[in-house]
Amino acid sequence: MTYAIIETGGKQIRVEAGRFYDIELLSVEPEEKVTIDAVLLLAHDGGVTIGQPRVAGATVEGTVLRHLRGRKVLVYKMKPKKKTRKKRGHRQEITRLMINSINLNGEVLAAQEAESTQNPEVDSQSAAEAAE
Repeated sequence: MTYAIIETGGKQIRVEAGRFYDIELLSVEPEEKVTIDAVLLLAHDGGVTIGQPRVAGATVEGTVLRHLRGRKVLVYKMKPKKKTRKKRGHRQEITRLMINSINLNGEVLAAQEAESTQNPEVDSQSAAEAAE
């Protein structure tokens, strides 16, 4: 199994080809391709390559599926015996990114299967209907 640990939005994420991930908002339109070169670790065929701080020549290519907002987080501040209360909500802007391939020095180590290029939410619904 081939996977990579990438850094995006100040967070480190373990990614595999053919899966989608929710990451911090990217300033890219939906259905556009994105190349991430901040690869911190690369695992392929039992071998692990660790970057210092990044793996040289390693890239992860993906497609932006859509932009959405995360779950609401409530922030409630209260001072006891002072009748002071503040209630605020926050929803983080996120981007759903489908990982197409993991590359090292121009060589494709892992690629997405051709049949699952459609929207993953539609695929999961049709798979559930087929099981019934």
